Amino acid sequence: MEEKIYEKVKEHIYKNDKLFEFLGAEITDMGEGLAEVEMEVKENHLNAAKICQGGVIFTLADLAFALASNSYGTLALAINANITYIKPVNLGEKLVARAQEFHKGKNLATYHITVFKKDTKEKVAFFEGMVYRLDKPFI
Repeated sequence: MEEKIYEKVKEHIYKNDKLFEFLGAEITDMGEGLAEVEMEVKENHLNAAKICQGGVIFTLADLAFALASNSYGTLALAINANITYIKPVNLGEKLVARAQEFHKGKNLATYHITVFKKDTKEKVAFFEGMVYRLDKPFI
């Protein structure tokens, strides 16, 4: 059976995007237009208030966004991204970022990413991103 293009994209991003290693993040699901990434909040992810730094949560969502938006094998680059934080996240909690394609046009596509606590399913952030698809392959 031939390997799906999103499997090649998944392998390429996981191997080459150094933020996965920094966050300790893992890809737990991926398909066309969707992706799921998870991580555990460690000491080096905390801010001065001793809760997970917002930039860490944004980055986790952005990794899921990158996977989902490039899953078709066409290079997709972010042109807009924003996040709303709903709840704080503490040391040791596991986070999941789930990206889902909301709209896919010829060149533009929009993705919704929900970040939630793995154990309780409590939503902690909502991320929305838009990409521009270039006329060239991702890998």
